[in-house]
Amino acid sequence: MKTLKTLPALLVLVAVLAGPAEAKRIVALGDLHGDLEATRMALRLAGAIDESDSWVGGTLTVVQTGDQLDRGDQEQAILELLDRLQDEARAVGGAVHILNGNHELMNARPDLRYVTEGGFADFEDAMPTVEEDSLLLAHDPAQRSRVAAFRPGGPYALMLAERPVVLVLDGNVFVHGGVLPLHLDYGLDRLNAEVRDWLLGMGEPPEFIHNGNSPTWTRDYSDDVDADDCLQLEEVLQRLGAERMIVGHTVQENGITPLCDGKVWCIDSGMSEYYGGRIEVLEIEGGAIRVLRLDELD
Repeated sequence: MKTLKTLPALLVLVAVLAGPAEAKRIVALGDLHGDLEATRMALRLAGAIDESDSWVGGTLTVVQTGDQLDRGDQEQAILELLDRLQDEARAVGGAVHILNGNHELMNARPDLRYVTEGGFADFEDAMPTVEEDSLLLAHDPAQRSRVAAFRPGGPYALMLAERPVVLVLDGNVFVHGGVLPLHLDYGLDRLNAEVRDWLLGMGEPPEFIHNGNSPTWTRDYSDDVDADDCLQLEEVLQRLGAERMIVGHTVQENGITPLCDGKVWCIDSGMSEYYGGRIEVLEIEGGAIRVLRLDELD
């Protein structure tokens, strides 16, 4: 086994949200990695937006499982599109839940290994006047606006602070990498709250949040998955009273893939141009689950 809004009070807790009696339609999107057109295509495939990028999903719930950032040049537009759609969906009884993945938290550190030149340029207008300090002076001038935007307390870190690491919704556990037993022992409420406070510039995150045991980094359920991994997954789901887990993080060679007898769905299909542009999303409606593929609708 491999080892810029007022924050809603809801996000102090891991969101364990009860659904209505009738089946709710949920569509989950995997990693986007700075590709705005792939993001738009996935949202249209889900039935969430029209050609003008306005919400048309009605009561649809969309969950994006993290990694909006890095490897592409259009990250600011993606963040702002998803942020706007949250408001539009909420106004008509729908919902858009956006999770933090490892690349969002890397940018807050700041760990800039996967930022493109275009990604640095994209945020030059995000911080028009930056008071230089030791952190900013440690980076090249072209990188400083992005560092200032995403470091804890910065304007885009505040946006990320609105987003949980783990979301439990109608028997589905949504997380970028995976939920391990140690995360349950630590407490999902506590984990989400500490990451939020760190992004706000008000504390430190859990010690494990940046290592291989992080819920944003682990690949226990998405890469070289064995029987022990599936047993661990079953333990986590039983403790949460959930039916399945939905993860991103690891590009699946054949697109969205169920593992562990359907107890985990790996939804990183490689939608961004960097990974080949395979547009797929996962639809959950009651007990029915299906993969929606762009090529099947053409």
